[in-house]
Amino acid sequence: MPKTPSFFTLIIGTEILNRRRTDAHFDFVSKALLEKGHKLTGSFMIEDDPALIVQTIKFIASQSNPVLFSFGGIGSTPDDYTRKCAAIALKDGQLPIHEAAKKIIESKLGEGAYPHAIRMAELPKGAQLLANPVNKMPAFSLDERYYFMPGFPKMSHPMVAAILAKLIPDTKKYYRHTLTALCKESALIEVMGKMPKEVEFSSLPKLYSDGWRVSISVASHNKDLALTAFQMYTDALEKKNIVYALVEEA
Repeated sequence: MPKTPSFFTLIIGTEILNRRRTDAHFDFVSKALLEKGHKLTGSFMIEDDPALIVQTIKFIASQSNPVLFSFGGIGSTPDDYTRKCAAIALKDGQLPIHEAAKKIIESKLGEGAYPHAIRMAELPKGAQLLANPVNKMPAFSLDERYYFMPGFPKMSHPMVAAILAKLIPDTKKYYRHTLTALCKESALIEVMGKMPKEVEFSSLPKLYSDGWRVSISVASHNKDLALTAFQMYTDALEKKNIVYALVEEA
């Protein structure tokens, strides 16, 4: 992909929202991207509602150069809506039998593939299969940017790793500088307004018993730009005689 992708996760499952299960996908994907020098643009956790799933996929697809990692809802039970929702949001709404997926399911389950499990071979037009390292039941992708995987981390996380290895073969260095200052964040608002668009920055205030602290972090793929932006904060703090300490990033 020539442009920098905008990465999204879609985590589907009422059982996560009602706390019957704990999500592991956001943490895994965000860390895997950071190791490649990238980050998530957005993450959505939603219940098993077909209309909501369709709307969320459509919204993600409308963003600049999106790459979607979707987890959950591609099985054969009545509440597995993701295959149909992906077809509606991204294709023509139809779910023809994917012959290669059908053969995999039949070879693994034999007669047990019918009448229910075989439904997992009903995929949107143009779907490409993703290998499942655990039970071989196929996941799928569309247009080499929308990836629909099982909700089980042991199955889906190796898929994510393989996808990222293909999409991002070379790690992009991210240069980050962080400090903690003995002040409110309002003391640095003018500097924040001068940050270049190529610089990611964050301001995290916290109130302690002895007063306010603010943690400032700047990062960029441009080494010199990251340092220059960071020095804007240190210069402002020194000009105001505000005590600060540099924070070493892990």
